Amino acid sequence: MLGGVSFNLVVHVDDFLQPVAQTLHSVRSFHETLGNTGSGKALNLNKLGFDVDLYGVIGEDEQGEKIQSSFKKQGVHFFHDISTGGTERHLNFLKNSTGERQSIFLTTIPDDIHTNKELVEGLIEKSDYVFLNILSYCKEFIPLLNKHKKEVWVDLHDYDGKNEYHQDFIEVAHVIQFSSENHPEYRETMKEFLASGKKLIICTHGSKGSTILTAAGWVESPALPYEAIETNGAGDAYFSGILYGITQGYTIEKTAKVASIVGGLAVTSKELAAEELSSDKVEEELRLR
Repeated sequence: MLGGVSFNLVVHVDDFLQPVAQTLHSVRSFHETLGNTGSGKALNLNKLGFDVDLYGVIGEDEQGEKIQSSFKKQGVHFFHDISTGGTERHLNFLKNSTGERQSIFLTTIPDDIHTNKELVEGLIEKSDYVFLNILSYCKEFIPLLNKHKKEVWVDLHDYDGKNEYHQDFIEVAHVIQFSSENHPEYRETMKEFLASGKKLIICTHGSKGSTILTAAGWVESPALPYEAIETNGAGDAYFSGILYGITQGYTIEKTAKVASIVGGLAVTSKELAAEELSSDKVEEELRLR
């Protein structure tokens, strides 16, 4: 797992703040927790039984220490470099009625961060699958991925089908996931990805399920009903479920159902991965649903 670690403050609200001067005297709830796309995938995959190595960038600060402690406690092997600007932090406002999110990046990792490529190359060499997250500093690792010919999984998140920033990540990927949120013509993009040699393309639609394309054709998969507490990390959990299903040898249809279970369980928790998640839990849910 390459890139994507932060420590976030999550605030639950009834409605988003309007762009006017105001004071909000109370919120439904708030908490601090691990955040970001690498963390989410690493935590879910770890609970599903994978031996996970996660590389990220943190600061020499209290939040960086909390990140290291949390990963150690949960059994994720965390390797990192240091940003002098501190650990990345987000302030997320979550609207309880819809699960929508507004995010403010309080601190970010600079584009010119120094990364230990020797360390990263060692992690790549011993990996069966590499999730490459779409952060600027992760572009530096693409030549290493090409060198070692590893299977690369890339989550493009809210890709709109046109943004040139994503192109380097698209070219190196074998498996791609993205959301239809900003891309109504997602099927055309999926067909283009397949024609360019991608083996598996997933487009998620939130509560409306997902669309999957392989050389064998299209699969439409519904979302499964889970009571949502917090939607942060649902897409990362879903993508993790795809890898679990694939490595179990399941059909694409069954794999999509597994992914919906993992993603569904994630939204029942305030953490990026449901506390009860395990391979046994997934198999139990498959039998029940």
